[in-house]
Amino acid sequence: QVQLVESGGGLVRTGSSLTLSCEVSINIFEFNRVGWFRLAPGKEREFVATINVGGRTDYVDSVKDRFTISRDAAKNTVYLQMNSLKPEDTAVYFCKAEILSRAYWGQGTQVTVSS
Repeated sequence: QVQLVESGGGLVRTGSSLTLSCEVSINIFEFNRVGWFRLAPGKEREFVATINVGGRTDYVDSVKDRFTISRDAAKNTVYLQMNSLKPEDTAVYFCKAEILSRAYWGQGTQVTVSS
């Protein structure tokens, strides 16, 4: 059974950094890609970043040069390093992993950035 567990969220001040972790229950290279999405109050779920099986990364424009997605295959974990956090980054962050046409989601971790 595929499970994703996010961790690392919290309450921080503007300009701070956080690293989110997404630990998956199977070999991370079984997935075509793993990514992060976020859901802010009153907004639709938004793509944040993704890394595919070949290591290619992609980001939404609003986080480029601030966020970095990476993975540790030995730990079956994908990370999202978030720097220079802004209040508009406040959201629940979800990890999503895809195998062909199937998608798996974690339960989410709250990130709150105070001004």
